[in-house]
This record gives sequence, C-alpha cells and structure tokens, in this order.
Amino acid sequence: MSKPTLEQCQQVRDEADCLYDEAAVKAALTQLSSQVASDYAGLNPVIICVMNGAFWLTAHLVEQLDMPLEIDYLHASRYRNRTTGGELVWKAEPQSPLADRHVLIIDDILDEGITLSQIQRAISGQQVASLKTLVLLEKQHDRCIEGANADYVGLKVEDRYVFGCGMDYYGQWRQLPAIYAVKGL
Repeated sequence: MSKPTLEQCQQVRDEADCLYDEAAVKAALTQLSSQVASDYAGLNPVIICVMNGAFWLTAHLVEQLDMPLEIDYLHASRYRNRTTGGELVWKAEPQSPLADRHVLIIDDILDEGITLSQIQRAISGQQVASLKTLVLLEKQHDRCIEGANADYVGLKVEDRYVFGCGMDYYGQWRQLPAIYAVKGL
C-alpha cells in the first residue's frame, strides 16, 4: 500500500479499536517507573531511547524517575513509516560512552524481536556493566526470534497492528495517549 492520505489516516483512527485507554497506559508507566527506580537506584544509568517509537515512552517514563540518569538515543528502524518491517537501518548511534555503565534500552514494542536483539548485540559489545531492555508493549504471538525478550514489559497486546503512545500508522498518530489497533490489520 502506498502512503495513505490524511483523510485515510483519519479514517483509520476513527475506526480503530482502543486496546488500552489512557488510564491503563498511565498505570503501566507508573509500574514500569517504579521497577526501574528500584533496580537502578544509585547506579546513574544511561537510558537509551530507540527513536522514533520510544520517544513518547521515554519522555513519560523518565519524568517519573527522581534519580540521576543520563539520556541518550539511537535511531535504528526496520519499519521506516511502513506497516511491515524490512532490514534494520542504523541512522544514529548513542554518543555517550557506555563502557562500564548500566544501560537501559527503551523501545516502544517487542514484536518479533529482530530490532531489539540487534540493538542489544551492538550495545553489549561496548563492555557495558549491565544491559536491560524495556518496552511498553509485547505482542502475543509465536513469531519472536529465539531469545528475544524484554526485561520490563508494560502491557501485552494481541497480534494486531497498533498505534499511539509512540507507535505510528504510516508516521501518524504517535502522539495519542492510548493504544489503538487498526481494523483489519
């Protein structure tokens, strides 16, 4: 499918099923931030946001963390504003020195685990003190690559195409505070 028009994007939003409302997402964020605060107390972690999808999640999560931490980002994508993934493309790597640091990678969703696994391999090769991953959503299906998992998972979602809370539909709707599923996808 070619990129949809703005009218088609609006129709997708209008017809979408709300899987998690804003209150459910906020509750998941509170639980995640509590776990992270406990696990990283006194460690001054480097939090790495996987752009663009995890931008929303990272901003909302770290505002709840009353602790010293460093924020960095990387940009690696398989989707590039499409609804299906392709080869992983690295657009930007973290700039912070990561050796001997406690690193938390934040991504929007664990689907098949391809992107997150490749990112983990790249970051762990920098002799980090520890490496954990956090996702807002984990899709429930049997297509995950072997060993793909996240240390922190906010919510589990059925195997549908989702958007909102940083996730997009052809680059649209990342800003929504709830999680929606596209009808028919």
